Amino acid sequence: MMDSLLKELCLTDSASGREKNVRDLIISKIEGHCEYKVDALGNIIAFKKGRKTPKNKIMLDAHTDEVGVIVTGADSDGFLKFSNVGGIDTKVLLARVICFENGVKGVVGVKPIHLLDKDEAGKIPSKDELYIDIGANSKEEALSLVPPGMTGVFSVEYTEFGEHKIMSKALDDRAGCFVLIDIIRSEIEYDAWFSFSVQEEIGARGAGVSAYTINPDYAVVIETTTAADIIDVPEHRRVCELGRGAAISFMDRSTVYLPEVYSRAVETAEKNSISYQMKTLVAGGNNAGSVHKTRAGVKTVTINIPCRYLHSPSCVCDERDIRSVRDLAAALIIEFAND
Repeated sequence: MMDSLLKELCLTDSASGREKNVRDLIISKIEGHCEYKVDALGNIIAFKKGRKTPKNKIMLDAHTDEVGVIVTGADSDGFLKFSNVGGIDTKVLLARVICFENGVKGVVGVKPIHLLDKDEAGKIPSKDELYIDIGANSKEEALSLVPPGMTGVFSVEYTEFGEHKIMSKALDDRAGCFVLIDIIRSEIEYDAWFSFSVQEEIGARGAGVSAYTINPDYAVVIETTTAADIIDVPEHRRVCELGRGAAISFMDRSTVYLPEVYSRAVETAEKNSISYQMKTLVAGGNNAGSVHKTRAGVKTVTINIPCRYLHSPSCVCDERDIRSVRDLAAALIIEFAND
């Protein structure tokens, strides 16, 4: 199931604020397995009946959006100008194919190397120097094909390679969406709530709304995080590593996690023989930042899927880590049910 469903999720184009395509796909996968509604922002809020009713209300969250670009205009020669939707390093944009909402494709261009002067050679161009070539010959033609406000995302293949490795765009956080769908489609011990949230990449906006609606006692945020287990990165800065299991956070830039909460995630992993590791660098942020501050506060933990090359066309995850995160998330429904 992982291969086909995760591939389908990753290849469904849905930048932040334009999540309808992936939302429709998710609904088609969970319909009949739970009750759900879509709120005003576009979050899917689902309730799954378990065998028992817990004392505590538990919410699992994963975000549906992906990074991309949004068109802001065009020049007289028909080249599109754009802004980023979410955090994208300029280096990974160069020469990448972009697919827009209406199916038009283009390539991110920049002044060619043969025309660079001495001061420009060897420097990474600024974002403002980039443009998207859609084959148009004039400003009017370009904007008739792709008007301002239209978003686009990386156009890539979904690839399985090496041992248990997956490479694709949007693994952040379609891998998390896969985890939630898989749990919803299974039998669970206790009732649980699920949030497929929008607009995480532009400020973790949707999850706070979901949490306000659900009003949970505990939240488990399923996210991807940087795996820097690559060449020339010292061990203490690797954050986490592929193939070593779920990465449990104790702090990031948006949340200091309560020790009594994240330590229970560690204990639950050990008790159930689930592979895990600690996220060892205080970096990044995720939906926990908005969830834990909702209403009177929510006890929150983030369980991360290690991912190399985040926010690029070629994110890389290990399917065994995705399984570990799935198993730990399901186990935490039981752990947090009746403290």
